[in-house]
Amino acid sequence: MTDYLRLPAFGKGERVQVVIETPRGARAKIKYEDGNFRYSRPLALGLAYPFDWGFIPSTCGEDGDPLDALVIHDAASPPGTIIPSRLIGVLEVEQTENGETKRNDRFIVRPDPVEYPLPDFPELSAREKSELEQFFTASVLHTGKTLRFLGWKDAAAATASLRQGVREIPAKDGWRGLFGAIFRTQKEGQNIPKRNQQQ
Repeated sequence: MTDYLRLPAFGKGERVQVVIETPRGARAKIKYEDGNFRYSRPLALGLAYPFDWGFIPSTCGEDGDPLDALVIHDAASPPGTIIPSRLIGVLEVEQTENGETKRNDRFIVRPDPVEYPLPDFPELSAREKSELEQFFTASVLHTGKTLRFLGWKDAAAATASLRQGVREIPAKDGWRGLFGAIFRTQKEGQNIPKRNQQQ
């Protein structure tokens, strides 16, 4: 069975690999957990995912989960599809839950298959960015979470941010436990534990 969390973040030609959890048009969130793609929760009435939604493997956000990615294209890909992609930008977000605020950025990509490279993709318009912010706000209704948008950054800034989030996940350790240790040591000014120190 494929362990999607431990796939490399970058594939051929430095393309970002995105594992799809929830396909475009879905009215419920699907989450990869314990080796399976599981039903997580319904969205609010009338709301659906505008594009494929997933995560970038071998990465970690401040919330302890892999970094999120939205794939801008017209298709609806089933859960478990791996899409080689190019970064368009990133929406920097602060998420508050149970009185605790953490960064929970959204990376925006477009497909870039190795065999059939696509032409340059234009940047998102101001209207598209605004509509995506509205979707993200509505997507957390009734979850107890609130979002604060810090702004949009370009592809270069998104790439730098993504590389900071890339982590190697030891085969014998739980990924959440490792990510928690990473951020505890970062905050305490200690060294990030190496793989051979974890085994």
